[in-house]
Amino acid sequence: MKKVIGIFALGLIVFNTISCRETEDKETVVVKEVQVQTETPDNEGILERTAKKVDNEVNKEIDKKIETIGDDN
Repeated sequence: MKKVIGIFALGLIVFNTISCRETEDKETVVVKEVQVQTETPDNEGILERTAKKVDNEVNKEIDKKIETIGDDN
């Protein structure tokens, strides 16, 4: 009977010392790089480029008209 209790106690001690060990958690870091495109003049279509040129010409003509009207004062 003493042998059975001794083996049982020894088994519990071994089980408790092995099962209570802390395991190392490995952390993996995943870095994902994303390339973002911003709108540049190279990415514009022909309509957008033409519209900008027309807007500039119209603005110049409007400025000329404002200058001529402003001279009357």
